[in-house]
Parts: sequence; structure tokens; C-alpha cells
Amino acid sequence: MASPSQSKVCFFFDGVQFYFPNRTALKDFVVRSFRKEGIKLGGLNIIFCTDKRLLEINRSFLQHDYYTDIITFDLTPPGNEILEAEIYISIDRVKENAANHHTTFQLEIHRVIFHGVLHLCGFGDKSQAEQATMRGRETKLLNSYFGKIVS
Repeated sequence: MASPSQSKVCFFFDGVQFYFPNRTALKDFVVRSFRKEGIKLGGLNIIFCTDKRLLEINRSFLQHDYYTDIITFDLTPPGNEILEAEIYISIDRVKENAANHHTTFQLEIHRVIFHGVLHLCGFGDKSQAEQATMRGRETKLLNSYFGKIVS
């Protein structure tokens, strides 16, 4: 995916535009987060898209017929220890979730990105216990990235 001189994390915008400051700092933080979890990152594409696009992906690849904020794909070839992955994020869902949870768009977009990173590190969110662990880890990453701002 990325050559050694380029970032291992790349952002793509598929039919959406929004203000997204400090991209380089976030990319570096994501790479460090994988390293702390013992994951060797080859490349990660984060694709920001619309509800419509993410619903198409959800239907086509997961056979789910509902809106979601994120879908994460581990594309690492079998037997390879270097992670290659894609994360698709619906900006429509992120905006709605931010409003519903009384938080800012910037915090919510980072929470969702970190959620995808955690999935790629092996954390699940199917059971209540897994969801609680996931939320705690998201909060830890948000506080580490922004400074202590989330409880």
C-alpha cells in the first residue's frame, strides 16, 4: 500500500467533504496505536463516504440491510503478519451520532476511527462485555490523542 517514505495511513473522500484538521498528527497517532498493540501495519486506507455508499457496502459484503457508521475490512493475506486494511466511515452517520450523543463532529469522527483501529487490533463489540471494553479503549485513545477531555 504505502512505500516507506509515505504514511502508512491514507485518507480518501468518496462523495463527501468536511473540515478535518491535523490529519498528519492523526495518521502518526494511528500508526503508534497499532505499534502499542503489537500490530505491524503495512497500510490502512480510511475512506469517508455517504450513508448510501456504506449501505451498499454493508449489503454487498456483509449481507446487512441497515445503516452503520463504520465497516472495517482486514485485507491481510493469509499467513502474512503485516496488516493491510480498509475502514469505511459514513460521514452522515457520524454527524447524526454526534448530535444524538451531544458531542462534536470532531470528537465523534475520531472515536469512530479509533473504533475501527481497535477492531483491527482484535477487539470485538458483539457482547455487552465487549462493547464496554471497546468504549473504554475508545475513550483511552481519545484522551491520549486530545488530552484528558472524555470521561
